[in-house]
Amino acid sequence: MSALSQIPGFYNMSLEERLGLVRERAGLTEEDVAVLRKGLGLPVAERMVENVVGLIQIPVGIATNFRINGRDVLIPMATEEPSVVAAASHAAKLALPDGFFTSSTRPVMRGQIHIVGADGGAAGRILEKKGELIDQANRLAGSLSSLGGGVLDLTVRETCADDLVVEVYVDCRDAMGANAVDRIAEGIAPEIEGLSGGRALLRILSNLATERIATARVAFAEGRIGGDVAEGIAKACEIAMCDPYRAVTHNKGIMNGVTAVVLATANDTRAVEAGAHAYASLSGRYLPLSRWRREGGSLIGELEMPLALGIVGGATRSHPVAQVCLKILGVRSASELAGVACAVGLAQNFAALRALVTEGIQKGHMELHARNVAIMAGATGSMIDAVAEALIREKDIRVARAREILGKVQ
Repeated sequence: MSALSQIPGFYNMSLEERLGLVRERAGLTEEDVAVLRKGLGLPVAERMVENVVGLIQIPVGIATNFRINGRDVLIPMATEEPSVVAAASHAAKLALPDGFFTSSTRPVMRGQIHIVGADGGAAGRILEKKGELIDQANRLAGSLSSLGGGVLDLTVRETCADDLVVEVYVDCRDAMGANAVDRIAEGIAPEIEGLSGGRALLRILSNLATERIATARVAFAEGRIGGDVAEGIAKACEIAMCDPYRAVTHNKGIMNGVTAVVLATANDTRAVEAGAHAYASLSGRYLPLSRWRREGGSLIGELEMPLALGIVGGATRSHPVAQVCLKILGVRSASELAGVACAVGLAQNFAALRALVTEGIQKGHMELHARNVAIMAGATGSMIDAVAEALIREKDIRVARAREILGKVQ
């Protein structure tokens, strides 16, 4: 079995050594490596959004040890938060040799046309023309139909104050789908207005992608993680089921992993976050997105969430770093990318819960945060590591103490 994702001592390597290994294992070119070094660049940024005046750079780290559906994967993660990449890598290592198993539903997005002031019987008239409306919508869908996607269905339902919403369901293939779905909704809205006698006030996709679900499953052997840890994590999940204040932080730990993958591939982090938290609330109570239980000597974790991601179009196609990150991942479809993001979210969730029920979240997090504290205190160059090591050794990771240490050694 391939050990592509397992790189002992990766964390302790120099930047150049890490780049070299990733280049070799992911089949990157010199140009790809140059892109990772340079980042986005102002000329490209100016073409992506308006009124550009600068860039904010987010580090891209590589999570190691991931085996997903039998394939070893190096995971690019874009995040500013210390400990996230290391925690995900360690969780993935504990899940070996089997790793994570994922699945994704068909990549279907929901477009909505909200009609106000509709006449009586409007829903029936719209549904009588359902076939014609779907044909019209598919003409607006561009190449989706030829790729095996396109408009699958159209429904009508009442919303507040007896208004109507017409919903079209679009298989977006390997795109996130916002542009295509919005184009379809806007394109068929005049016909629906004529059939309903009302006005199409809103014509846009929904980011609650309940038809586009990703799942991930993992089993940690209790002999490897400890029975007390397994019991603690299972109990922590029960607490999150009962307490929405805990559930929010539980889900934030999941999103630490998911959002880092979404951002690294230049997908829409806001859409994914909004959809995830709405999905957690569909029952009428805010609940954890993952479930953990003990079973047959293992701790079983399962995560289910909407993940509307793309590997073509939009910023994913125009952002050069995102293209290199997709190359490192080696995913062949948007659905596969969604599965990867879901697996990383579950790994990150496990890592956070494991820390919480054992040593506490601060120990590992603050040790990794020590370098940032040293920089905030004014350390530069080799002094950053020297000050950080002193802070960790003293277990006193504060900016004030870092300044005192820096003052003594300068």
